[in-house]
Amino acid sequence: MGDAPRTPVTFDHCAHVEGPFFHGTRSALDVGAELLPGYGSNYQAGRISNHLYFAALVETAAWGAELATALAGLDERGHIYVVEPTGPFEDDPNVTDKRFPGNPTQSYRTRHPLRVVAELDSWEGHPPEVLQGMLDSLARLREQGLDVIED
Repeated sequence: MGDAPRTPVTFDHCAHVEGPFFHGTRSALDVGAELLPGYGSNYQAGRISNHLYFAALVETAAWGAELATALAGLDERGHIYVVEPTGPFEDDPNVTDKRFPGNPTQSYRTRHPLRVVAELDSWEGHPPEVLQGMLDSLARLREQGLDVIED
């Protein structure tokens, strides 16, 4: 018996996706804080992000935390928070069907605040050589002008 076809997650069709949800960042936040769109991107200097990004997988959030801190030149691993979306969300178009068929990273984005409900203290980071490989790949994309973020 085959898998059922995947239903895309859209702003109008997201209530069926259940958390917990995670957000990886370089920023230290308090429980109860609300993350808001409209601030600088963690991934491109000078870019304002119109969406907030989050995932249903801790590993996806770990990439967010590690890349955000490394790209900021910080020598730390960052933070992962358990978050609660306060409004509708959709599949992250930067990875869904562009880099990966479907949404195996379970990555989403929203234009509404994310509420921090807890910090995840225990999470597995990537080995330094794997993180460096991802940073090198991003640098190559930037050199080629292909580091486009659809926001």
